Amino acid sequence: MSEDEELSKDRQMTFWDHIEEFAKRLKIAIYTLVASTIIIMVLPANPSFFNNPFEFYDPLVAVILRAVREHILPPNVKLIGLEISAPIELYVIASFIIGLAITAPVFAYEIYRFIDPALYPHERGDVYPFLLSFFTLFIAGLAFGYIVLTPILIRATFPFFAAVGAELYISIMDFYTIIFITTLITGLTFTFPVFLVLLVKYGIMETSLIRKNRKYVYIGWFIITAIITPDGGPIADLILFIPTILLIETGILFARRYEKKGEVRRARWLPDEVKCKSCGKEISSDTLFCPKCGKSQK
Repeated sequence: MSEDEELSKDRQMTFWDHIEEFAKRLKIAIYTLVASTIIIMVLPANPSFFNNPFEFYDPLVAVILRAVREHILPPNVKLIGLEISAPIELYVIASFIIGLAITAPVFAYEIYRFIDPALYPHERGDVYPFLLSFFTLFIAGLAFGYIVLTPILIRATFPFFAAVGAELYISIMDFYTIIFITTLITGLTFTFPVFLVLLVKYGIMETSLIRKNRKYVYIGWFIITAIITPDGGPIADLILFIPTILLIETGILFARRYEKKGEVRRARWLPDEVKCKSCGKEISSDTLFCPKCGKSQK
């Protein structure tokens, strides 16, 4: 076997070793998801059940759904099943979503352990603040979506019931779907500044792009918040728009600190920057024509 063939074989084995390692860590996350979903679904919420199994069985997921309903739904509004399978579907979906929430930290940890050997020391130092900021903002977004935004979305629809002469009966699936989706989307939306800072720190974009086009960014972001907030009207859109814009502006401030201190660096996967042969503008090494003067670099 030639030297080139041996090197090719080593690379192939290394690649499959990585695949095997990734599959092993993915299995841990999947097993955690399945186990946590089943536990949430079947674990009794009343500890006395273990002493007296003939007592009323109240699973943990039912207690969580009841707490959500009591927090958000006004007492004069009734939930209805509409379909005979709706309560069962809700029971399973709610258990799965709660299981996902429990599994998320495990999944993030396994992904980090998978990529950790490939990181340089300075990149490893960037990962911890990124993960901490991401989870902090994500949890803050979940709390904001559940405590503030979701009740407003639900109550904003009530005047339309009276306007059309309909009774305040809401489908149980519609009610909890709005809660789950709104809470999750709000949590993800709050994490946008973390990615903004990361893009600036690795030289993928500059803060000037946003600062010089603020009005377009604000208009576009308001359209996005209007799309991702279901049924809430302009008030709910503003309630999500205002804090996320404040977070984006905070992200810009943090990102500008990296720019002012000269701590912006190119990511390893991006081409190196060179200067245009004609006008001297900094461009990536794989650019064929300078975006400023249009001259060929070949």
